[in-house]
Amino acid sequence: MSNVEKLEELLSKNVIPDIDERLDEIFEEIADNKEASEDAKEEIEDLREFKADLQEVLEDIKAGDMDEEEALELINDILEAKKGEEEDFGFFEED
Repeated sequence: MSNVEKLEELLSKNVIPDIDERLDEIFEEIADNKEASEDAKEEIEDLREFKADLQEVLEDIKAGDMDEEEALELINDILEAKKGEEEDFGFFEED
């Protein structure tokens, strides 16, 4: 399996579902408390932005715009972040 295929699988089967699960948890907390704290609102916004970034990566993969080296770097960033060693996943704002 190529790095691009591994990245696609990692994003679509692990990372994005984990984000969706966390969003569901936050919304359940909000429903229980009948209001959203500023922290919850900020986390929701951050997770939605991050999910959108990941979906763009998936679109790049499907369009053939992802090379093996870049895919490997992203895989390594994700695995490091999952271990709790990093807070961000190595994404950069594009100009």
